[in-house]
Amino acid sequence: MLRIGIMAALYEEIADLLDTMESVVTRRIGMRDYHSGMLHGRPCVVVLARVGKVAAAATAVTLIREFSVDRLIFTGLAGGVAGHVSVGDVVIGTALLQHDLDASPLFPRHEIPLLNCSRIPADAGLSSKLERAAKAYLQQGWPHDISPATREAFNLSVPRVHVGLIVSGDQFVNRAAAVQALRSELPGALCVEMEGAAVAQVCHEYGARFAIVRTVSDRADDSASHDFSGFLAAVASHYSAGILRQVLDTL
Repeated sequence: MLRIGIMAALYEEIADLLDTMESVVTRRIGMRDYHSGMLHGRPCVVVLARVGKVAAAATAVTLIREFSVDRLIFTGLAGGVAGHVSVGDVVIGTALLQHDLDASPLFPRHEIPLLNCSRIPADAGLSSKLERAAKAYLQQGWPHDISPATREAFNLSVPRVHVGLIVSGDQFVNRAAAVQALRSELPGALCVEMEGAAVAQVCHEYGARFAIVRTVSDRADDSASHDFSGFLAAVASHYSAGILRQVLDTL
């Protein structure tokens, strides 16, 4: 039976998953607690990776080498970059890129040294399952999980699912000028976060299948820090738990 590794950067993003897990055995490695058990009938390892590319990469390596996961899913929040991506929407990454990687003039900007690529594709099959799961959750679970007051507070109306490029960097993007720079330099970018591309590189080098699902918590502009904290507390865990419950049923 498949063993699924599930990662997130912040505790609230996996809190509901941990509450649901059964037959849990916790193993501490490298200052992280890896929770192995059954989640919706599937063997899973759930772990708080913490924030940033180094933290995410270290956690991904451990899941692959120590726990022999067959699939790796990173779930969490992101800031919207593309103009048509709104707060409350879900983004499934078809490819991941490090927007802050620049080893020029030795290598082209954004290219990962010695890998001859800048964009790493996610597993198409797993990403497709996540896309269907996200759409199902937004149609079925979202209306029950997200209260009318919360919808009003964050101006959530009819959330949508987007599929495309996710960019990552060791920066919390919270300035309109920074968002505009990303749009200009990487016009295909849907959202920005701090871990996904690092997970993608590790999985690429180890030949592991992975997928990234992000819930848009803010517009990555001057209001991002306020929106992020409130959205994390009121919405994030519902999305992660609801979407992953749907996708685990299909694996």
